[in-house]
Amino acid sequence: MTEETVFEESSGNVFADLGLEDAEQLFTRGKIGIQVLRLLKQRNLKQREISDLLSIPQPEVSHLMKGEFQRFSEGKLLVFLKRLDTEITLHLRPRYGGNQTGETVVSL
Repeated sequence: MTEETVFEESSGNVFADLGLEDAEQLFTRGKIGIQVLRLLKQRNLKQREISDLLSIPQPEVSHLMKGEFQRFSEGKLLVFLKRLDTEITLHLRPRYGGNQTGETVVSL
C-alpha cells in the first residue's frame, strides 16, 4: 500500500503558514531584505565595503548577507535601500476599501 502525499495550499506568507505570531512583519522584512541583498550582490562588494556603505558593524553585515532579516526592523532595511540609491514609494490606502477613499503616496 502506498501512502498518499498531502499538499496544503500556501497563503502566500510562509511565516503565517507556519503559525508564527509576527508573520506579517517577518514577511515584510523578508521582501525588503531580499531587495537589499540583490542590490548588494549586483555591486559585488566585500563585507567591509558593505559595512561602510550601510553604516553598520561587520557582524551585522554577516547576518544581513545570511538572510537573517528578523534582526533588522523594516525601517532599518528601508534605510539600507536608500543608501543603495533606491527610490522608495509607499502607497497608503484602506486595506478593505472601507469608508475612506483616496490614496496617499509617500516618497522616501
